[in-house]
Amino acid sequence: QDVADVSSVRKQLGMPQKLAGCHVAKVGDYVIEGHVPAEDVKRLLAEKPRAIGIAVPSMPPGSPGMPSDKPSHFDTLLVMTDGSYKVFSHH
Repeated sequence: QDVADVSSVRKQLGMPQKLAGCHVAKVGDYVIEGHVPAEDVKRLLAEKPRAIGIAVPSMPPGSPGMPSDKPSHFDTLLVMTDGSYKVFSHH
């Protein structure tokens, strides 16, 4: 669903603005922010951690939907309910 103001939706869902990508979605009870690999979403749903969701901030070259001749390494972050975060997976 397209929305006029992604930032306000992100805020409403509890995802910190500093972890913003260009997309935000709700999957089950979790928020998915940015160009997150499908395997990370599947793992999140299987493990069911106590968290807001997962995020790939910015738009790293080589992340899903961001093809690149020079892909970069990036991390998917697990965003905790207090707004802190830690690395969920390395890519």
